[in-house]
Amino acid sequence: MFSVKPMKPTFKCYLPPVQTDVKKNIEPPIKKLEPKLLPGEIVVNEVNFVRKCISAESNQDDLWGKLICTNFKVSFIPQEAPPKQKSQLSHLLLGEHDIPLTCLEQVVTVNDTKGKKKVLGSNQKLKFNPTELILYCKDLRIIRFCFDEAGPESARKVCLAIAHYSHPADLQLLFGFEYQGRRYHESKGERVNGSTPRGGMQTPIFDRPSDWDREIKRTGASEWRVCSVNESYAVSPSLPEYIVVPVSLADQDLKQFSTFFTDRRIPLWCWNHPNGSALVRMACVVDPIQQRKIEQRIFTAITKSHPQRSEVIRSELDKCLPNIQDIQSAFVKVRQICVLDPFEESEERWLSSIDNSRWLEYVRAFLKHAADIVYYMEGKNVSVILQEEEDRDLNCVVSSLVQLMLDPHYRSLIGFQSLVQKEWVMAGHRFLDRCNHLKKNYKEESPLFMLFLDCVWQMMNQYPATFEFTEAYLTVLSDSMWIPLFSTFLFSSSKQRAQHLMDFAKNKAIPQGEDQVVYFPPVWEWSQQFSIKDQTLFNNPMYVGKGAACVQNGEVKTFRRTKKTYSSTLRGTATLMRNGLKEGEETLVRRGSLMSELKSDFSAVKDESPSERFFRDWFSRPADQQGLLIPLSMPSHVALWKLFFLRWVPEACITRGGSITAYHKLSQLVDEIEILQSQLRQYKGPSPGNTPLPSPSGPPSDQRRMYFKASSPDDPPTPPDFLTSSFPFTPSGNLCRRSVYGTPISKFLNGARIWLSTETLANDTV
Repeated sequence: MFSVKPMKPTFKCYLPPVQTDVKKNIEPPIKKLEPKLLPGEIVVNEVNFVRKCISAESNQDDLWGKLICTNFKVSFIPQEAPPKQKSQLSHLLLGEHDIPLTCLEQVVTVNDTKGKKKVLGSNQKLKFNPTELILYCKDLRIIRFCFDEAGPESARKVCLAIAHYSHPADLQLLFGFEYQGRRYHESKGERVNGSTPRGGMQTPIFDRPSDWDREIKRTGASEWRVCSVNESYAVSPSLPEYIVVPVSLADQDLKQFSTFFTDRRIPLWCWNHPNGSALVRMACVVDPIQQRKIEQRIFTAITKSHPQRSEVIRSELDKCLPNIQDIQSAFVKVRQICVLDPFEESEERWLSSIDNSRWLEYVRAFLKHAADIVYYMEGKNVSVILQEEEDRDLNCVVSSLVQLMLDPHYRSLIGFQSLVQKEWVMAGHRFLDRCNHLKKNYKEESPLFMLFLDCVWQMMNQYPATFEFTEAYLTVLSDSMWIPLFSTFLFSSSKQRAQHLMDFAKNKAIPQGEDQVVYFPPVWEWSQQFSIKDQTLFNNPMYVGKGAACVQNGEVKTFRRTKKTYSSTLRGTATLMRNGLKEGEETLVRRGSLMSELKSDFSAVKDESPSERFFRDWFSRPADQQGLLIPLSMPSHVALWKLFFLRWVPEACITRGGSITAYHKLSQLVDEIEILQSQLRQYKGPSPGNTPLPSPSGPPSDQRRMYFKASSPDDPPTPPDFLTSSFPFTPSGNLCRRSVYGTPISKFLNGARIWLSTETLANDTV
């Protein structure tokens, strides 16, 4: 007889021990973890029983769930949903634990048992079973997943899928093309005659002559005209189809001149001052023999466009500002200090490290240079040409800052969006290369748009009543660069955008001639990302502008700030002006204080230059919230933008603290005022035999402008529990530095559910 050898059991259990416990003899049903998918989104790989690390110190607060890779995002679905926060920015396209693939900077796999670590790229092999996955994100998050209980082979496959899909081989492989194609066909019934009118879009796109015509009329640029010489990109591939040029320059002249400029980029008009001086941006002339002749023709034409025929000066930005590599290097350093280095190890040298990164130094340099341009246009009444080799990087930053300082229209929400559209998107900033969406050329990557947003925040920080939008809006705008569903930040030029959308329309069977914005909208359509309530987080309650109003003698009137007299030594810092200084109030100047520093910089001296006198005179007057705005650019006035750089850092998160506490109270106050104004408007006044009563309430809650509504007298005066300095973002689980105790045995001793799973032992191969 043959002895029968007992068969080796083939069943392997991957459930964590805690999930197999039977309580009260009742086995709860296992929750099916399904992702929320957008149209056209598909799951490409997934793994169960994954632990998302919330804290580096212990795993008690960690979340268990499923890790999923789709063709759009990395998604984690917790087994047990954590208690929902009472108030937090809620994204309509992304869940709390979702990361767009475009947002991934690095995908790092770790095997603690073998002491191995690998940065994964596209189509790479992974020769070990990962025990951890660390995702470094472009929005400064660091998210860590552990595969303690997951099947090693499944973990390996999902890591490779994330790495592969985050490195698309071609722009049209980005999920936005699939998503917008599906949305186009699904919404066909909502359109009239096959197309959606653009009348509802408030932000001008500057892809048609009418948008430029309105801007010419708004700024009073009577000696400038809209030129269509670049229609179908016949002259330059990186310029928009319609540009504004001096009236005295004929189309034939422009065509002739274009051959001598880098990338055939003829000079672009940006803005006109009421005094007639113009701001123009220009690439370099590549032919040294023709350079003097061509530039003289351009300068003469710009001079003729000025009412006083004033001179034209040129600012060569390549020679006086940091280059794109310097800016990238500084950003990498400041990110390292704020996010990667543990605070407890660098606390003593943290501020000096931030200073040594040179990021704030570069922010100051751009603010100061823009202010110098403002002096020439405002103080000397001359036109300025901003010149850069390609006219697509530094010019975008400086021209935008100059216009923000000179024109209050651009400090409104719609105005700011039109400024970005005009000076960045349509002017041909290389978003595809500078954001490195395809992760192909890291030498071309540089956070120029992020630098611009930081400069804007510095101005907002110094003059909090002059901008209609908030720092939360700026932060959300920076995050939107990494969501590939909108056309704004995806392309490097209008021609590239048009070509890709033409190919996209053919692939998706979209009829030729329909408005491109219909099927690939700009980011300015915020309703696609946020609810109406969440969009109210963009509104600044302190804004003093056209939209602000007050009540005087029972009538609603436009708000005008009362003029006050300030000492010339105190003018200029919004912080000092907001601290209750009254007319004629004497202030003692302390040695080494901020005021003495201001005095030394802005007090009259015998040998001061005309520009120094201009700035001293301006800083000696009270701020005109709807006029010229000049930021202070001394080191003591340029601060780190904490909401952006530190929002994910738990150590930097202040409960019931930060600027949100003031925002909360001011929003409630403004909301209460608007309710009272609404009641006054509804009050008709006494009539014979009838005295109507005012409406008991203002407009409905969802139509009011402020995120925080007016509170009742019974509400506690302290800020709500959910308010932190990182509001409306939460650091929980979005920044996890690896613990130094990273070995499997240390995890086991620290209370991990299991040390090594059965499958790990069975598949312990490299």
